Formats: sequence, C-alpha cells, structure tokens
Amino acid sequence: MTELLERIEETEADAPATNLREQALASLKKKRDFRAHLLAFVLVNSFLWVVWAVVYAFGGPIFPWPIFPLFGWGIGLTFHAWDVYGRKPFRDEDIEREAARLAR
Repeated sequence: MTELLERIEETEADAPATNLREQALASLKKKRDFRAHLLAFVLVNSFLWVVWAVVYAFGGPIFPWPIFPLFGWGIGLTFHAWDVYGRKPFRDEDIEREAARLAR
C-alpha cells in the first residue's frame, strides 16, 4: 500500500512538469504550423504575381489582380499569427471569475 501511495505522490509531483511540457509542445506545433502557412502564402502569391507579370508582358490586363488573393489570404495569415504569437493563455483567476459568473 505504501508503494502505491509513493507512486501516486510521484505522479502528482510530475503533473505540473507534464502539463508544462504539453503546453510547450502545443506552442511549438502552433509555431511550426504557422511557418508552413507563411511559406505557402509566400510561394503561392509569388507564383500568382509571376503569372500576372508574364501575362502583362504579353499585352494582358494592366490591373494587378493578384492583389485580391494577397490581401484576402493575408487577413487569414494575420489572424493565424495573432493566434500563435499574440494570444495569452487564460489565467486561473479569469477562469474562476467566469465560473462564478456562470454559477449565478
């Protein structure tokens, strides 16, 4: 029985470190995913501008139509960057305050 209690105490002591590790892994994954999104944004939009430049060089339309996907996708990329680098995690007191408000 004492061995079981010791294992439970060890597990409880390791819980904050495990939780911190999980948060660190989640943060690293979000950063990696954002970098992949940014790379896709740059590559695809560069390709669209090259297509426009080639078409324009051969007498195509003067209007720079790649501006629309650039700005549209840029909005999504901006929100993705904010989610990865700008958001702060919820604090315990914020969670408790919201729980108390909902309990009323």
